[in-house]
Order: sequence, then structure tokens, then C-alpha cells
Amino acid sequence: MNGTDKAGLGVGLVGTGYMGKCHALAWNAVASTFGDVERPRLVALAEASVDLALSKAREFGFASATGDWRELLANPDVDVISITTPNRFHAEMAIEALKAGKHVWCEKPMAPRLEEAQAMHAAWRASGKVAALGYNYIQNPAMRLIRKLISEGAIGAVNHVRLEMDEDFMADAQAPFAMRNEASAGYGALDDFAVHPLSLLRFVLGGVAEVFGEMSRPYAERPDGKGGRRAIENYDIATALLRLDNGASGVLTVNRAAWGRKGRIQLQLFGEGGSIVFDQERFNEVQLFKREGAEETQGFRTILSAPVHKPYDRFIPAPGHGLGFNDLKVIECRELIGRIRGEQASIFDFDDGIAIEKTVHAIADSFGKGGWVKVA
Repeated sequence: MNGTDKAGLGVGLVGTGYMGKCHALAWNAVASTFGDVERPRLVALAEASVDLALSKAREFGFASATGDWRELLANPDVDVISITTPNRFHAEMAIEALKAGKHVWCEKPMAPRLEEAQAMHAAWRASGKVAALGYNYIQNPAMRLIRKLISEGAIGAVNHVRLEMDEDFMADAQAPFAMRNEASAGYGALDDFAVHPLSLLRFVLGGVAEVFGEMSRPYAERPDGKGGRRAIENYDIATALLRLDNGASGVLTVNRAAWGRKGRIQLQLFGEGGSIVFDQERFNEVQLFKREGAEETQGFRTILSAPVHKPYDRFIPAPGHGLGFNDLKVIECRELIGRIRGEQASIFDFDDGIAIEKTVHAIADSFGKGGWVKVA
């Protein structure tokens, strides 16, 4: 293969859980949705066992299956590898795939340890290949609109931001100890969750210069499934004060144990002439306040996603009907193909990824030191 999609990119998929299926749906849908790329060839799928791999290959439409992900690296028909495994496997798989001459589409975050993320970044730099990270929330047409509004000065210079992400899948104190509670999975909510609002911040406004962090455990232990208890090894809640590259201040808070919250990522941007509010649980809406006109008629107005907000039009011909989570992954897939073809594309590559990783680790470092830490 020559690295383009003229004959249809050859795809290898590692991991078939929630995000693995999401990637498979995107690879299956991208040509039909956009109409300007050749249909990818779903070449091979890898899982922890051959039986599971065979079952998922039939389900997802892949031509072959294996219980050894390294077989994908040796397959000359595979041009790009989707990595959707647990975080602790990302580094080795991405590095080996890049060394094997494959493009990489890896789910976030890059890796639990900064050293691993840096090794991924170095391998990408040496490879000459495309390496994208699965920050699909930045693909929302609403995010593109927000970035455009800010760049055009719709609310003036932004001086303060507030970022939140909350879900409740770990809110039950009696839920059993899980892989995400292990130290090997990372800091907890900080790298599992905070990377998402940080990605939105980076996309619409820019990076973070300095942080002051705090992390906490709402529960010290959980049932171990064997009649005993096991101590929680990381943190389900994290908060940080931020100083942004542009001089603005900010607050970040994330919580995996927030009862009633299902998929909330809220981004609030306050400027000298207005405000913008976005909530992931209502991700086809943008709230815009502009300080203009008579005071008695000022207020937030709701902007609904519509065909004018590209590429919404590729999915739905009418405004207000709404996109879904998996649609964002299809958009990300099209952007990835575009980058592989040498087009200008809106993806987060490993440069963006390492900047987010450094911010996360600076917050953890700050928590340990009890003071402000510069993001390297």
C-alpha cells in the first residue's frame, strides 16, 4: 500500500469493547456518510482470544481474526491500526505499530505514565506516519462553531474558563473493585476523564501554562468479589486551578462518582463581551450570551446544530434533529483519512496528545507538592 486510500485503506483493529465497536462502526460508515473517500478494507481484527476475535470479526465485518495483535503488524494489507484496548496497553501497541510502518488511531489517553506517552510521541516523530488520538468530542460541529465564535471575537477576549466532566458509573460505594480502580490504570478520573475537557479547551482556545491540583477518593475501598474488601488505588475526583497560555484563569473539576450525571462535559467560556456555554449531555446545542442591545432584552440564546454547521449536513438534512456520539467518531475517521491523504485535517495528533498528557501529569505533580506547577 502507498499510504493513501485510493484502493481503500486496509484497517486493523485491536480491541472490541465499547470503543472497539465504535471504531468499527466508523470504519464501516465513513465512505457512505461522506461520499468522497474509498470504502476502507476491514482486513484483520485482534482480541485476547481467537474465539472472541472470530466472533467479533463476523459481527464487525472484518475479513480475518487473530488472538495475537502482533500479527496485524506483519500483515502487508494493513495500513492503519485502531487501538482501543485498555490504557495500559496503548504505548507498546502504538510504538510497535509505528515501527512497523502503520498509521495509528489510538484511543485516549495516550498512556498511564508520562514516560510511556513520551516514548509514543518519539516513535511517531521517527516514523513519518500519521498518529491520531480518539478525542472525538472535538469533532462536534458545535465545537467548530464555538472555536469560530471565539476567533471572530464574538464574546471578546476570553478571561476565564470552567471545565467539568461528571459521570456516575462509580458512584455506588458497593460496586465491585474494577480495573479502573487499579494504580496501573493511571491516576483515575484525572487521566480517564480530565483529558476530555482539556481537549475541548485546547481545541477552542489553547493550552494550559500552570496548574494547582487536588485529587480525592469518595470511597477508600470496594468489595473485591471474593467476600473481602480491596483498597482503591487511584482517585475518582480531581480538581485543578488553571492559568492558560493566553493569560486567562480557569477551573477544572472531574468526578466519576457523581450521582445523576451520565455523560456531562460542561465548558463555560467568559469573555469581556459575553459568554459561551456547552454541555455534552445536550451536545447539539450552544448557549451564547452577547452583551449588546437593550439590557432588558439581553440573555442567553440557544443555537441548535444544523446543516450549516459542517459536517452535520453529511448526516442529516434538517436542523434540530441532532447528531449522536458515534457520529462524532465517523467525523473523526474522515479527518484521519484526510490527514493520511495529506489534506489539512482537524485531528489531535501526538503533539496535541503529549501537551494534554503533560497538563494531566503536572496536575498530579501539583497535588503531591501542594503548590503551583508549570506545564513543561
